[in-house]
Amino acid sequence: MDYAAARRNMVESQLRPNKVTDAVVLDAMATLSRERFVPDGMRSVAYVDEDIPVGSGRYLMEPMVLARLLQLAAVRSGDAALVVGAATGYTAAVIARLAGRVIALESDPQLAAYAKDALASLGIGNVVIVEGPLSAGAPRQAPYDVIVIDGSVDEIPAHIIEQLGEGGRLVAVQNTDRIGRATLLTRSRGVVAGRTTFDAAVPRLPGFEAAPVFSF
Repeated sequence: MDYAAARRNMVESQLRPNKVTDAVVLDAMATLSRERFVPDGMRSVAYVDEDIPVGSGRYLMEPMVLARLLQLAAVRSGDAALVVGAATGYTAAVIARLAGRVIALESDPQLAAYAKDALASLGIGNVVIVEGPLSAGAPRQAPYDVIVIDGSVDEIPAHIIEQLGEGGRLVAVQNTDRIGRATLLTRSRGVVAGRTTFDAAVPRLPGFEAAPVFSF
């Protein structure tokens, strides 16, 4: 399979027509070998406009949704970034092309090992894989300029938001009334404000379910 042609087609048919205009994001996704981050038997579909299962109930986010989230996050070259739910490492690898350093948090040991191998095989040296519960974030390496939650969530835990530094941006797809909406949180002068932008259907990340509501 001509993966280079598949990458070009992804950019021209999935990203550009769907309001992805950031040249740095487009270049990162046009040059990164996405097929290296999916299981061997699925590499032929690495560039389809769907979420791709990678094992343990986890997925690689649809390229268009990921690109729009990263564009929303406005990642800069000197930024410290956190990826929550790194899975096989693709999102972290894309951000590594945009930011200064990336902490990639993953709870599944097999996925974390896969991510380490994939990143090493591509010579990506500014990503550190950290194993631990996703809902806790990675406070030891905080604060972060950018936090990307790699999957949809019902709620964004307050202690992850607290890991956002001054001027920082957090992006996630948050489920509201059964509809996923891209959400941007920003911290300015110690105050966190949020807004929603576009609708997106993304598989739920485990550990971020809404607290049950009891009625009497």
